[in-house]
Amino acid sequence: SPTRIRDVLYDKKTMYKLLAVTKLVNADLEKVLRYFLTQVWRAKEIFDQEGISEPGKVIPGHKMARLISLFLCGDISQVDEILPIIRRVVAGDGLDVVRVKELLRKHVENYDEWAAEFDRAAKWAAVMLGPMTFNQGFVECEVPPSAESNQEIYVGIPTAKDIYDVLRDKPQLPLDPSFSNLISRIAPYMTFRQISYVLNSSGRPSNHWQPFDLKRLRYVYSVKKKVQEISESYGGLSFLPQSFFVSIFLGEATRSSLRAPMDIVAENHVKPEAADHTKRTVLSKLRRHRLEGSSRLTEEDNEGFVMSPASRVASLSNLHLQHEQPRLASKYNSSSGVEDLLGDSLLGPQDVAILLQAGLTSVMKGSTVVQLNQRMLLDLMASQPRTFAIAVLAELGTPGSQGVPRALTSALMAFIEMDQSSFKPAHRIDIHNLLESWLPGLKIPRRDDYLAGGRWARQSYYDAIFGVSVSILDLAEVYSGLKLRIQRVRHSNESDPVPGPKEESFLTGVETSSDEFHNNANSKLATSINAAKEKIATADDLGKSAVFELKSSGKPSKECASCASAISAYKKAFAACAQVLSLDKNAFQAHWFKSFFRRNYDALMVKSVYDNVIEDVDNVRIWMDALRRGSSLRSTVPVCDGLESNYPRSILDDLDKVFSPISSTQGENSFITNPFFACPEKQKEQDIVDAIIAALFYDPSEREFIANDPLVRLLIPNDPGNYNFTIITAMGVITEGKKGRELEKAVERLKNKRGVVTVRADTGTARSVDYNANKIEEAVEQAVKLGRPYGLVGYSQGCANEFNFESLMLSGTPDQQKLLISSETGLICRQLLFSAANGSVHGPAGEAKAHQLITMSEDFFKYQQGYFSRAFISSTLNIINDILDSAAFQKFMGGAQSFFP
Repeated sequence: SPTRIRDVLYDKKTMYKLLAVTKLVNADLEKVLRYFLTQVWRAKEIFDQEGISEPGKVIPGHKMARLISLFLCGDISQVDEILPIIRRVVAGDGLDVVRVKELLRKHVENYDEWAAEFDRAAKWAAVMLGPMTFNQGFVECEVPPSAESNQEIYVGIPTAKDIYDVLRDKPQLPLDPSFSNLISRIAPYMTFRQISYVLNSSGRPSNHWQPFDLKRLRYVYSVKKKVQEISESYGGLSFLPQSFFVSIFLGEATRSSLRAPMDIVAENHVKPEAADHTKRTVLSKLRRHRLEGSSRLTEEDNEGFVMSPASRVASLSNLHLQHEQPRLASKYNSSSGVEDLLGDSLLGPQDVAILLQAGLTSVMKGSTVVQLNQRMLLDLMASQPRTFAIAVLAELGTPGSQGVPRALTSALMAFIEMDQSSFKPAHRIDIHNLLESWLPGLKIPRRDDYLAGGRWARQSYYDAIFGVSVSILDLAEVYSGLKLRIQRVRHSNESDPVPGPKEESFLTGVETSSDEFHNNANSKLATSINAAKEKIATADDLGKSAVFELKSSGKPSKECASCASAISAYKKAFAACAQVLSLDKNAFQAHWFKSFFRRNYDALMVKSVYDNVIEDVDNVRIWMDALRRGSSLRSTVPVCDGLESNYPRSILDDLDKVFSPISSTQGENSFITNPFFACPEKQKEQDIVDAIIAALFYDPSEREFIANDPLVRLLIPNDPGNYNFTIITAMGVITEGKKGRELEKAVERLKNKRGVVTVRADTGTARSVDYNANKIEEAVEQAVKLGRPYGLVGYSQGCANEFNFESLMLSGTPDQQKLLISSETGLICRQLLFSAANGSVHGPAGEAKAHQLITMSEDFFKYQQGYFSRAFISSTLNIINDILDSAAFQKFMGGAQSFFP
């Protein structure tokens, strides 16, 4: 982890030993490493002196400028020079490379000696911190989902909805044998949650299944359970024994599902009569002569030798036998489309990808056990239809999520350089040829061709592999559609009309809705709608009169008699709307209902801020003054004196440095010299309401509408008492999950005042939306045990995570759907705070930056090849491969993908 790496770098005793070893290898490299470590230790001393214990404390800009100045020259004399550079970057104008170089030349002693390296570093920083253009995605009006396109490919394969419908239909009768067999066949492609439901929650006893199918289902369940345990726990020294654990069940799983083509024998194979087929074992299949004449085998080596499936496929590619993969022998009907698409592996593509990834990131890549595990997985892939191998490749990098080209590129680089040192040279597989046999029409780049002196030295190896990754994901569209078909319930087709309120369906003349609207239930609905509209109109009339009295008298709303009548009328309107919603769950989509709902939302927002200002909660007063000053608004009411007695001096100093231009005087722009919210007891109620509206709402027309709305002016509170409700929170891309402290005081107040319990989802920092959605599901399962309905509160990326959670639950198993739609413990509302649910330009722009920085680094290492030995270059490239394919990097890339629109 980054924390562990930081601790190692800070350990001087360990680093001095590393420097001594490095000096033996290369004296120049030791000088560079010593200089780097010296600066790291110096930076740590500065951080300790300034009380910086975590990255967040480096912000804001003036503090960052102070730290950089201390690092460059040992004092704060350069703050005025550094701060404009930081502000330029923050404003999105990029890094001022010229000024940065001038600072470095002025304060770095050996700048001239390392001028080229500093110049290259400045260019990298300019790319990293500067604006970046990216290609806009194509916008299609009608794009059918993968599960609905090319339906003929999936003939014979049931949808998730079909599976659950059959399981719940006639639960007293045994399942049809053909359906039982089909479910056991598609089980490897199902999720662990699905198989758990099929076996344990569907209400079907074991005697309803065919014995062989039940045995297969249970075996797949046990294998997926073990793979699931590995999926989040691989790579690193802490998982050192993992490969031995994997080998225990992997050998049996691959042996049980391994199939080899039986109708083609290549010229370089050992003749069948030369081998004793009765004595074949998995290990004997791994020993083979891959290429004729490539190595000398003794008679002992040839005895009982049989090619493994992966070796055979790779050798066919070597011999340029561009045949379609032969149809595979099976106890199932080989002419079936299901057979050609699914294969008969007990491990699904996602399971194989996770196990491959665990081996690729293992710290024991040179171990015989790890390499045998990888070989067995390759044999399993080669024994299945080509679509299976493509599916596994597409799942690499981010198993279970949508394919990420960047993550797949890193995984593919490690996959191509897979360690096979435990095998004899003649028994090693040419991974390039193996991949080319699975990916017809694609040429797999070889790293040596892109190094200095290679045939493609001027081109980028990373670019070439990235292009292959994109092609693999394109080829995997059939698999993506298959996975969605089997795993996700689709309640409606894309062409079905979007459900709307029944009254609008009636007004537009939809015949079926018209008939429904005229039956007894909907006659009651029509009456309720008319009553609600009338009560809203009546309340608005009373509210306007009350607001007029408020403004003319200057009294608070609690002391105004007409205000009490208007508030009572609005509460009757609230109850009438609730009645309409109970009769038609889609009624909130009607224009009149939506408009009234939004008015209430804005009114409650203003009321909440008003209460916090009056009660002086969480420094709301000072932040509201900061907002008021930031929006360049001026109060027309008198201000109060004695500000220091209302605000702590430390907060005032800190905030005024942030919000005030450093080059100008404070003057009347500063909220310190022109406060308003600091002394609300000296302001009129409606003046405070005006100031809140002016500070919170940007659009002038919206501001005017809200300011004239009686709902806002009356400051109607929620009913007192405890609420039967639970909140699930999911915070942004940087979070500590369930240990987080976001909204801590607000959550505490809700519990004390309203009895509302809050459960924090244990979402991760920079993790994929699927990972975080699963964490939200765990939080919901915990909340459901309280027996209350719940609502979701999301912040920034947490909003995307929550929407993905809803999608996964609604399309999941019946048990998962119940978590969402239950009337007693289901989801009833959501709150999105600064939503990033639709992604952000940071996603594609960051993607483009990452790609450019990696290719720039590649050019740098090519330049250095002339100064170092080939062995050192090879070791360096292997280290880079390990970093790019590490579990932490892959998880980070999956999280970065969540920023994409």
